[in-house]
Amino acid sequence: MNKILAEIKEIPVRALAILETPVPSLPLQVPYIGMGSSYFAPLAFKYMGVPIQPEIASEYYQYLAKEKQAMAVILSQSGKSSEALWCTELFDRYVAVTNYPENALAQQTNVSQVIDIKAGEEHYSSSKTYVNTLLALFKGFGYDPSRTVELLIEKIPEYEAKGKALAREVFDILAANTIHGIYVTGSGPNAATAMEAGLILSESTKRSFQGLPMAQYDHGPKETAENSLVIQIMAKGKNYERALKLNERIQQFGASVLTVEVEEPEEHFSILHHIVVFNFLAFYLSDLLGIKEMFAVGGKVTEVH
Repeated sequence: MNKILAEIKEIPVRALAILETPVPSLPLQVPYIGMGSSYFAPLAFKYMGVPIQPEIASEYYQYLAKEKQAMAVILSQSGKSSEALWCTELFDRYVAVTNYPENALAQQTNVSQVIDIKAGEEHYSSSKTYVNTLLALFKGFGYDPSRTVELLIEKIPEYEAKGKALAREVFDILAANTIHGIYVTGSGPNAATAMEAGLILSESTKRSFQGLPMAQYDHGPKETAENSLVIQIMAKGKNYERALKLNERIQQFGASVLTVEVEEPEEHFSILHHIVVFNFLAFYLSDLLGIKEMFAVGGKVTEVH
């Protein structure tokens, strides 16, 4: 089996691993700091109403850090990302959330707790680690995700089929048209899903996918509708009807619109399900496009020198 596909298909096993692992209660009203996927995961919980402060590590360090704060949660899949490590010095204590507790993030003297997300080795786009980070946060904020994990495991073959079919649709649209803008949009907690999907699709396919909130797309980027592609995450929530109307409108002005919707989980748990569809989409689309190398410009882990 292809190694990238094998990592995606290991999601159920690794999800069960974190489900069976005790996770301490996580602090509220403090910064949750990360880069890329490690920023998007806490952002999803902000839009569920959990009172936390998701921050982009680089911008927090360079522009917001004024004096030492008492507590934060710092997230890094690798435990080696430069910007996450810079931020460790800004707090008296912090909780480290990582897939590699032996690495630097979890080894600083001011670490108060380490949450090992138990995702196993991951060499390609964040698939297992993103799902397991979400699960660790669900547990740390007092949610019980066990039922939705059972449903996720049951639905994996369906989500692979959805992702593969979407890949063919996207490929055919790109092959038949000069597409000048590709967007992934979502609302509420799935705004974070859209951003994560944009990230993994961009690095996997070498095409620029922009992930953003649906309402933000409605505030301007919709003017690029002609000859664009919009993949809309549809979750039964407060913006569902608005999304339907927007899809209809931009199609009238020349956009190709595809949707990703999982029916059973409620909106906040749907973030675990939607992103798996996008992982399969990214894999199968990159295969159709003939992409051979995942990280050509830089490595999976960003270390600034």
